[in-house]
Amino acid sequence: MIRLHSTVTFWLSSREHQHLRYNPLRDTWVLVSAHRMKRPWAGQVEKPPEEHTPRYDPRNPLCPGNTRANGEVNSDYDSTFLFENDFPALQPDAPDPGSDQHPLFQSKVARGVCKVMCFHPWSDVTLSLMKKQEVVKVIDKWAELIEELGTTYLWVQIFENKGAMMGCSNPHPHCQVWASNFLPNEPALSDRCQRAYYQKHGEPLLLQYAKQEAEKKERVVVETSDWLAVVPYWATWPYQTLLLPRRHVLRINDLTTEEREGLADIMKQLLTKYDNLFEISFPYSMGWHGAPTGPHLNKDNSHWQLHAHYYPPLLRSATVKKFMVGYEMLAQDQRDLTPEQAAEKLRNLPEEHYKTRENLEKGGGKEKDGEK
Repeated sequence: MIRLHSTVTFWLSSREHQHLRYNPLRDTWVLVSAHRMKRPWAGQVEKPPEEHTPRYDPRNPLCPGNTRANGEVNSDYDSTFLFENDFPALQPDAPDPGSDQHPLFQSKVARGVCKVMCFHPWSDVTLSLMKKQEVVKVIDKWAELIEELGTTYLWVQIFENKGAMMGCSNPHPHCQVWASNFLPNEPALSDRCQRAYYQKHGEPLLLQYAKQEAEKKERVVVETSDWLAVVPYWATWPYQTLLLPRRHVLRINDLTTEEREGLADIMKQLLTKYDNLFEISFPYSMGWHGAPTGPHLNKDNSHWQLHAHYYPPLLRSATVKKFMVGYEMLAQDQRDLTPEQAAEKLRNLPEEHYKTRENLEKGGGKEKDGEK
């Protein structure tokens, strides 16, 4: 009884008082300061996202049939479209700097490829507004890329930067795929933490975490029979979410047809709630993490669990974002809104996209022709 009372007391006080939370994926701590949401905001206000993107722009290098910066012409695609990044951060033939180096000035060879993948031929749609089967095609292409590039490269990073606030220079729906001969810092840290947990507990960290969150419910945003989307207990960004399969899956290409269909469903549900929060095309950076590839394909990766991270910057409104500066840069991560409060806000939002509702209202109850 004493332990139950203390637990209840903590959760009641955690909505008002600061405390630390542990992130087992990074072996770090997050400072949660819920009381700071009461402070007035007089800082920077961002420009609201552009809501009137043309479906086709002859000047947009990602649109079908248009010419890109390197002079190549896009195909007249009607689904997904993949091409080599015209300004890649990684190239396959970089020279090796050698091993004879001072311990304080070390370099290693970095080789790889960078690709761009368009989700859809139209510039005025996003994943939340695309049809389910169109999203399935995106997922299938992601799986193909992991299969193809993973035979050569140790790590294949699929990521999407959505919105100018997240540094996206083009509104056309697209993501990037960078494959490298090295394991980048974040997945390397995640690999170490998941391995340590598995060796100690005999179960994948994120598989156990998904079970716990499914039971507790307080941080669940949306869930299906195969998938779970939560605001993680250790979230740093205000409306950060973690997307998890319910069964043990190493990589996205290991998903069954049914699981890919379910993933399309839950992605549309989650991203619709994001858009509905402030009734804008919600900005975020997202990416997939799964077991390493290349030389790791024949190794035991039982400690890994496939998952996707969504990191949206917005905090109070469509124009006020969280800044990772000062204390976060020099000491440790800190957040104001509690993960439970953020999850409750997202969970209670309508399942129908606000643009669909607006179009129905404008059309007198009938969806406009051509809308997704």
